[in-house]
Amino acid sequence: MDVLNFKVLLITALIFVPIEHLFALRPNQKIFRRAFLNDLVYAVFNNAPITLGLVAVITLATASMGWLVPKSVGTAVSLQPIWLQVTEIVLIADIVFYFAHRAFHAVPFLWRFHAVHHSIEELDWLAGHRIHPVDQILTKGASFIPLYLLGYSEEAIGLFAFIFHAHALLLHANVRLNIGPLRWLVASPQFHHWHHANERAAYDKNFAGQLAFIDVIFGTMHLPGNAVPERYGIEDPIPSNYIEQLAYPFVPKGKTDEAPSTSDA
Repeated sequence: MDVLNFKVLLITALIFVPIEHLFALRPNQKIFRRAFLNDLVYAVFNNAPITLGLVAVITLATASMGWLVPKSVGTAVSLQPIWLQVTEIVLIADIVFYFAHRAFHAVPFLWRFHAVHHSIEELDWLAGHRIHPVDQILTKGASFIPLYLLGYSEEAIGLFAFIFHAHALLLHANVRLNIGPLRWLVASPQFHHWHHANERAAYDKNFAGQLAFIDVIFGTMHLPGNAVPERYGIEDPIPSNYIEQLAYPFVPKGKTDEAPSTSDA
């Protein structure tokens, strides 16, 4: 673990732990909950392989598809004000993320990677780090590739990456946050907690990463009033430790895999 990653993790903990204590959705959930150490391992060691994988995927994509976008387009895009670039980036990236995320639920082979993330049974800011590197590289890569192809500036993409990461941690946090009617526009913890719910009505719902209205448009929104899920997780037999979870998608099951919409996941 590099020094920068350690500092970021420490600062994140100093922000989210007090917030989760003051505004807890589930006050009885402990900081050192079940699987705390496993998720901490993800937070410590996942950054390096994901970063390397993203660099490789984005470099390959831009090298092979860069000719599709005229240089004049990239120049015009990068000359826009940063605030406008970031606004456009959020919309473009989340539309792509939405469909990539749906694919990880619909395609059995991809679901085996994504199932690791859905094996979380107690949600908090740290649990948001539990994601298979292949899952993160492909979904995040899909979101970032159009941004580089279209020529958005490094500053705008970097700012978006920070917002994306911070928002993702908030979505998984053990917090009760009422944003009123905005919940139909912006993804909230309640919105994403329902995505993790182990309840039939919530399966294959709430795919957006930041903009909830995308799910409204495509008919996949599930936000029943002020209710929150009774339980999280899936029925798939996911191993309980980091190494075995990394290997899980590659271990033959001996039978046809099913996506969560057609199984107990």
